Amino acid sequence: MQTDSLFYALFQSVPSLLFELLERDPTEAEGYQFASVELKQTAFRIDGVFRPPEDTPDAPIYFVEVQFQRDPQLYRRLFSEVLLYLRQNPAVEDWRAVVLYPDLTVEVAEGALQEFLETSRVEVIYLNELGAMAELTPGLGILRLLIEPVETVPEAARGLIERVQQGSRSAVDTARLIELIETIVVYTFPRRSREEIAAMLGLSELRETRVYQEGREEGREEEARSLISRQLTRKLGPLPDSLQAQVKALSLEQLEALGEALFDFAEASDLEGWLAQP
Repeated sequence: MQTDSLFYALFQSVPSLLFELLERDPTEAEGYQFASVELKQTAFRIDGVFRPPEDTPDAPIYFVEVQFQRDPQLYRRLFSEVLLYLRQNPAVEDWRAVVLYPDLTVEVAEGALQEFLETSRVEVIYLNELGAMAELTPGLGILRLLIEPVETVPEAARGLIERVQQGSRSAVDTARLIELIETIVVYTFPRRSREEIAAMLGLSELRETRVYQEGREEGREEEARSLISRQLTRKLGPLPDSLQAQVKALSLEQLEALGEALFDFAEASDLEGWLAQP
């Protein structure tokens, strides 16, 4: 199973999962952005970084490492990347490192760094110690599903989908979580078709409902809007509130067009001109 890409999709879609894992208030995730960060002039790339909102610079930044295979160099690589990131970003004052393992047997002891690992800035989490699936929130249940025995994955996934549907989430969040559950099952049974997986999980009828379809469409718009906003900020720097509001009001079709056009932008006035077009 391609755990790296799965975890990336999970944390990018539902940032609050990290805070649930750390037994913190999930609402603290509001405004955080999860992304892969390349360190300048090095061969290092940090696969998972939760960066806080720009208006709360004092909030901690979280470095996340997912490790499903034994790696004797993991901690040396992780701390090297973290310290290099801090050197290149001197404004960062607070940080945490989170390492996720399926279970204790995958972790390789690192005596030379033991004092670093025992600090409050580092937390190691074993997914098999999260508890029984039925006792977890649906979000943590999805993470627990990644290490569920193959023979019990279908039943566990159906139970999670039922709990997600019964919750008080928005249609967007409901559709997003169900799609993540389905994706995990697809990875678990790579020889099954999407149609077979949908039948296994009882999703065929659900997908026909208006609420699910609207939630899925709205979710696509939110993801596109978030992606375009990040690209614009990277290209043009922080945007004025007035321009941000105009971008947020764009339809999915308009966002897709903006995604193609922004590569030719050099300054904020280019964006203003594009938005002013009829």
